Amino acid sequence: MKAVDSNLLDLLKKSERFVVPIYQRVYSWGKDECQQLWKDIMRAGSREALANHFTGSIVYIERDQGSNTAKEPDLLIDGQQRVTTVTLVLSALASYLETRPKEQQEPIAGFSPQKIRGKYLTNEYEEGDEYFKLTLTHRDRDALQRVVQGLDPIDESSRVTANFRYFVDQIGALDESGVKELCEGLNKLVVVDVKLTRKQDDPQLVFESMNATGKKLSQADLIRNFVLMDVPQRLQARLYKDYWFPMERVFAECDERRFDEFVRHYLTMKTKKIPRLDDVYEAYKEFAFTQDSSSDAWKEKLVADLYTYSTYFAAMAFGRERDQQLAQRFSEMEQLATVAYPFQLRVYADYEARILGHGEFVTILDALISYLFRRNICKIPTNSLNKTFNTLVSRVNPNDYVNSVLGYLLSLTDYRRFPADQEFIEKLENEDVYFSQKKNYLLHKLENCDSKEVVPTSHYTVEHIMPQTLTEEWKHELGDNWEAIHRYFLHTLGNVTLTGYNPEYSNRSFLEKRDMEGGFAQSPLRLNLSLRNAVSWGQEQMEARASELSAKAVQLWAYPLVEDGVIERYSNFDRSSFDWSTAHSILEVLPYGAWTNYQELAEAVGTGPQAMAYHLTNHAGCVNAYRVLTWEGRVSEGFRWADDRDTRDPLDVLVEDGVRLVDGVADADQRLNSAELLALLGEEGE
Repeated sequence: MKAVDSNLLDLLKKSERFVVPIYQRVYSWGKDECQQLWKDIMRAGSREALANHFTGSIVYIERDQGSNTAKEPDLLIDGQQRVTTVTLVLSALASYLETRPKEQQEPIAGFSPQKIRGKYLTNEYEEGDEYFKLTLTHRDRDALQRVVQGLDPIDESSRVTANFRYFVDQIGALDESGVKELCEGLNKLVVVDVKLTRKQDDPQLVFESMNATGKKLSQADLIRNFVLMDVPQRLQARLYKDYWFPMERVFAECDERRFDEFVRHYLTMKTKKIPRLDDVYEAYKEFAFTQDSSSDAWKEKLVADLYTYSTYFAAMAFGRERDQQLAQRFSEMEQLATVAYPFQLRVYADYEARILGHGEFVTILDALISYLFRRNICKIPTNSLNKTFNTLVSRVNPNDYVNSVLGYLLSLTDYRRFPADQEFIEKLENEDVYFSQKKNYLLHKLENCDSKEVVPTSHYTVEHIMPQTLTEEWKHELGDNWEAIHRYFLHTLGNVTLTGYNPEYSNRSFLEKRDMEGGFAQSPLRLNLSLRNAVSWGQEQMEARASELSAKAVQLWAYPLVEDGVIERYSNFDRSSFDWSTAHSILEVLPYGAWTNYQELAEAVGTGPQAMAYHLTNHAGCVNAYRVLTWEGRVSEGFRWADDRDTRDPLDVLVEDGVRLVDGVADADQRLNSAELLALLGEEGE
């Protein structure tokens, strides 16, 4: 096997034929992939400082030398999507240039219609399939051959036809300089040319190992290729040794699956936009091209900055922080949520730059922990948290760091609020904390409250003091109202504790649990101190214990205290600067037959329903805005089309889009809630 970096056009020119084996999947790129390739080509062509643009790998089985009468093609094992799409761009470009006056048909050297078709698309002196440099599987073969020959496409069911027409439209909209940039961009496309030896590598097995198992280049692989490909070999080796390999090694040792997550948090912090996890590579390229690429050190600055922030992430997420006060708080943050990492990365960088002191860092982390945990206990939806912390990144005042953070958090309202003590206590004492995902964290913290000698609680299990199954003795002890008491208090904070004797306790009476070997009276755990001398266990005792523990919890997860005026100073919310891009992205990918309402969409993106309704009504660029309805599923009375000349009935359009209506009300089963909307973008609250 040989793998080298190659110019894609040179590869097409030198290769007589590529044939996609019949066991390959059909050509499947859609408009999104074509738009991305087009953007990459035009961006590469418009940047003189960019020598080339990496666009993936081409893997093929090289042909036999054969005989004069029996030439075999190269079998294209991986990369048919990009090779086919570039072929469509070249075909569309050749067709366009043929419509221009003779003297204008070669915008730059080597890009006349005849040269494009003769060098990259066809073998001039061959016939039949041998005439074409690329042959697809049967389903798309004829469609591709027609456009390569400059004939009108006729197979409307093939993506080849749709994508060819897309590129025809794109090229037709270019001016003369744009056409030149397109040619320059095509000239800069670079691939990893992976050539396998026929009769030594079975193409079927190679295909199965690379594709059928779903094994693809990871986002990390793609980003590595992007930052290291277009640099001199000596610099490439140094960048890999000094930056990429140390970063790669840390993630390999800890959890390489989290690299994509880290880059997503990094980009969110840098760009104030939240990319989908599957689109991290494309988002990273977008970010990279906004940086100054005129310097020879462009790529080094990119990879060095990524490496630096990866060390911050490793300190927080992988337990590599040496400062114990910070490490303990990072561990708690990791247990509570990961959506705060864009903000944490910003704060850690400022801490390292000495913009923020150690004590201030601790204060901010404590506030974040309290904010996240109180919201969890109060069962406030987490869908908007990523937007909250994304906004917080840009709300920091470096000259008043702590106040700006606390003031903003405490100013939040509704589903973004920081629960106050009364709400937190009420939920702690009355909700079924046993079913909380954070119950072990809660009990561990309560156990170790105000102690320097931390008791590891991971090997203990959660015990119901009043058991889940009541014996007659328990019913007698609880009294006449035993059924209601059991139903209400069973899973609440006052009735749960930690023990190493869960099987032995079973559903024994309280006194047996207290006095038996290993019972509550002998327990070394602080959580069980109030049980040692208790003589009975009923509603009064459970309420008293819940009150005692909630009082500790209010101290452990404290509500931040700020001076007068701080909240007002940092509570201003400029709606004109709100980032509506997530709402637009959600609406663009609403599936057929689905609708949502203003409340759910607003919650998903971190704003209010009235603000959302106002934006959709007044922003002409909102796709599918008519599929955002009122709470009960009706078209809003204030709805209007962006184009005043549009006279369509929105109800008719909804039906065309698969929404079921009864008396003008949309079917509730087709409504998507905030979590489902975010899932369309691959996002979650935590």
